Amino acid sequence: LFRRAPSRRGMNMLKNGTTAPEFTLQDQDGKSHTLQSLLTKGPLILYFYPADFTPGCTKEACSFRDLHQDLVKAKLRVVGVSPQDVESHRRFADQHGLNFPLLADLDKKAVKAYDLDGPLGFGVRRGTYLIGTDGKIQDSVLADLRIGSHEAFVKKAIEAGAQS
Repeated sequence: LFRRAPSRRGMNMLKNGTTAPEFTLQDQDGKSHTLQSLLTKGPLILYFYPADFTPGCTKEACSFRDLHQDLVKAKLRVVGVSPQDVESHRRFADQHGLNFPLLADLDKKAVKAYDLDGPLGFGVRRGTYLIGTDGKIQDSVLADLRIGSHEAFVKKAIEAGAQS
């Protein structure tokens, strides 16, 4: 009769070593990006977040903005993905001086492909992937409420990148 939806608790993100799913999404300036096009400039930190202008998402985006110089030195780029539209992303990026692309995933195709759809299809889980130029997932972190975990993840990737 009625089946309970499977719990998302304890579900894993995509595994290290697997090929990251391809996507085509527009950034806050209306420019289209594919995963492949983003990887031509080096390894990528691809982070998924629930919504523009929420306190946690703003804190996370600003922490990535503030790490920009260190990311450049380590030859890493950050790109954010959430289900808001291009205009929302433009306002969010402008208001907070964000120096990286925010991709609009209105139908949550990328969110779902990266296994970050919220419980029962509501919302987006906060997850971050490090993707190598070969398109393979090198590392990831899922921390819905612990925003500091994502900043620590990025700092670890910067240190690893700076040493290679």
